[in-house]
Amino acid sequence: MKPRQRFVLITLATLVGMGLTIALGFWQLGRAAQKEALQARMEAPDARHLVDNALLLASPQPETLLYQHALLRGHWLAEHTLYLDNRPMHDRVGFYVITPLQLDGSERVVLVQRGWVPRNFEQRDKLPAISTAEGPVQVQGRLALPPGKLFELGPQDSGAIRQNLDLAQWSAQTHLGALAVLLTQTGAPSEGLLRDWPPPQLGVEKHYGYALQWFGMATALALFYLWYQFLKPIIQRPKDNDPHA
Repeated sequence: MKPRQRFVLITLATLVGMGLTIALGFWQLGRAAQKEALQARMEAPDARHLVDNALLLASPQPETLLYQHALLRGHWLAEHTLYLDNRPMHDRVGFYVITPLQLDGSERVVLVQRGWVPRNFEQRDKLPAISTAEGPVQVQGRLALPPGKLFELGPQDSGAIRQNLDLAQWSAQTHLGALAVLLTQTGAPSEGLLRDWPPPQLGVEKHYGYALQWFGMATALALFYLWYQFLKPIIQRPKDNDPHA
């Protein structure tokens, strides 16, 4: 290959590589901006844009509404309350209390992570005392995925006290049509439950880190190109008065 052809080919490859890596860097910055906007909406919910029963039930994929604030109306199905074990809050171990809420005007239910209670370590099978309202209620919170799964020995539990929540298994056991998202109830402590939930981790810093890596790769490509195509040939060029040239 002639030097001129090699120069053109290397130049084009460098430009394509730099264009791609810069584009990916800006894409990561865009994702970070989207998640920062979502984080701002989560921290300051707008009452005008709360998800309601109609919007939640009409969504073909409720997962698209994750992290949005919701105000749902229905009534508790207290007999199906679950207690997820070994869940900490304020450096204490206890239960996450989850109760299905049957939505008004529908047979569908949404599981509500109502709050946290300490467990009785002397009577480990004793359920904590909480109050559950009868009749119509409205519950405000944030739509979320089920709590993260913990390691467990043996098969999945099937009683009120469980280590983890398997939505599909729970729906099959109860014959209730549970939606694919939960509602993490927010607000002041009530009904014997604490609700000091950690904020969702959206991974904004991860996108900034990826963007830095892509921009760094673009910079490295530019520096390698300048070095091998211009600076190194100049440095290695024989001098006119060099007797060995």
